[in-house]
Amino acid sequence: MAKVLISDKLSDKAREIFTIHGVDVDVKTGLSEEELIAILPEYDGIAVRSATKLKANLIEKAPNLKVVGRAGIGVDNIDIEAATQKGVVVMNTPYGNAITTAEHAIAMMFALARQIPQASLSTKAGKWEKSKFMGVELTHKTLAIIGCGNIGSIVADRALGLKMRVVAFDPFLTQERAIDMGVEKVELDDALARADFITIHTPLNDKTRNLLNAESFKKVKRGARLIHCARGGIVNEKALVEALKDGTIAGAALDVFEVEPAHENPLFELDNVICTPHLGAATAEAQENVAVQIAEQMSDYLKNGAVSNALNVPSLTAEEAVKLRPYLILAEQLSALLGQITTSDIIKDVEIVCEGHLSALNRKPITSVVLYGLLKQKLAAVNLVNAPVVAKDRNIKVIESKSETAGDYSTRISIQITTDKEELSVAGTLFGSQKPRLLTVNDIEVEAELEGAMLFVQNNDKPGFIGALGTVLGKHGINISHFHLGRQEGKNMALALVQVDDLVSDDVLAEIETLEQCVSVKALSF
Repeated sequence: MAKVLISDKLSDKAREIFTIHGVDVDVKTGLSEEELIAILPEYDGIAVRSATKLKANLIEKAPNLKVVGRAGIGVDNIDIEAATQKGVVVMNTPYGNAITTAEHAIAMMFALARQIPQASLSTKAGKWEKSKFMGVELTHKTLAIIGCGNIGSIVADRALGLKMRVVAFDPFLTQERAIDMGVEKVELDDALARADFITIHTPLNDKTRNLLNAESFKKVKRGARLIHCARGGIVNEKALVEALKDGTIAGAALDVFEVEPAHENPLFELDNVICTPHLGAATAEAQENVAVQIAEQMSDYLKNGAVSNALNVPSLTAEEAVKLRPYLILAEQLSALLGQITTSDIIKDVEIVCEGHLSALNRKPITSVVLYGLLKQKLAAVNLVNAPVVAKDRNIKVIESKSETAGDYSTRISIQITTDKEELSVAGTLFGSQKPRLLTVNDIEVEAELEGAMLFVQNNDKPGFIGALGTVLGKHGINISHFHLGRQEGKNMALALVQVDDLVSDDVLAEIETLEQCVSVKALSF
């Protein structure tokens, strides 16, 4: 039974969902780093919010860990690179608290425009400072949205309903999507120069850290107001303090800070700043939504191999996982064959062609499996999760294509690799009850099932070689269970895939290589 640890406070619904799906679950919150290190080896998965910091040293000491689930959007408390290298899937719930966070940003914008918190404090203190709290309308004002994904797009919809003009900066926002949303896609400098209100909805990463800084505030329309409900660190707080003091920014409403919990901060001393303690996702509905979603996702992965909302591997539904499973086995076998027969450690290009029925399915996992099958022959640390990253780091160019037809077959996978020494190719299909079958090697037809211990032999196509090969194997007590032969017409070249009962030693391989017509021989294992 798979076992999961919930290390941060989640709705009780999460525990119920794990139990319903047959996953053993423990709830242990408030653990120190040392306590986590001591117990993590027991678990296949860990569900967190923002309090647990899953750094590289923790992930390294969790040998059975398969999945990390973040009940929420931001994953800056998880070392995704370390998880990827260890083959751990990292998931989040990008939709569970999107509405709640967007609504909080809109609420902060209203509060900022009308100085509601300051006016409330003043009135409760017995003052009646009506003229002091002169506000501004939102209608017809320009709102700049920085980051127009799940949350930003909801904010845009609400702002348009308030009759605001909306401009959006997001490198991933297409022009077509912007038109559909009713917003104007602009560059960051243009957004800052035109905005009466600025709201931020990007993740925190290397590209967005200090995105708004002293230089940025020089480009802002004077008197603009800033709403920040994304992640601390995106806005440089020191620069913001100066912009608020000199009037560049008329006011700011902040839900997130560079250091949290934020018990002290220079921003707290400014009258034109409104602060909340990271309440963006703090509604009963959102808390239950993200807890249920992450428990469902993690259970589905641990029980069925389904991957939802993952940040370091392609997504794969449970239905897709069932349909793809035989193709994934075939892809791994074909790529493992290539990885074992190549004479080079330097792979330059990998071309993957999915034909027939497979062309209509989710093909991204096929690519990951092919790269894993190739690289695992040379690199001990490669796994299904990090294989694409390893390939990228090694400057391997990956080319993916598809075709609705597959020649004489209903489906086929073809893989070609280019190394610094050679070009090699294989193709395979599924026979009968979805059983993987090799079809060709280097365009030579040679049907075979790739399993167990095998020999890959290339030889000059002349009489007597097969008998000589059998004699050597027989002399060493090596039994042949299957023999698959292919010939390259007109080129006097043949190859054989020989399935044997036991692994063939280097001494026997050396003896086979001395046979008169032998060109090369390699021991394979599947």
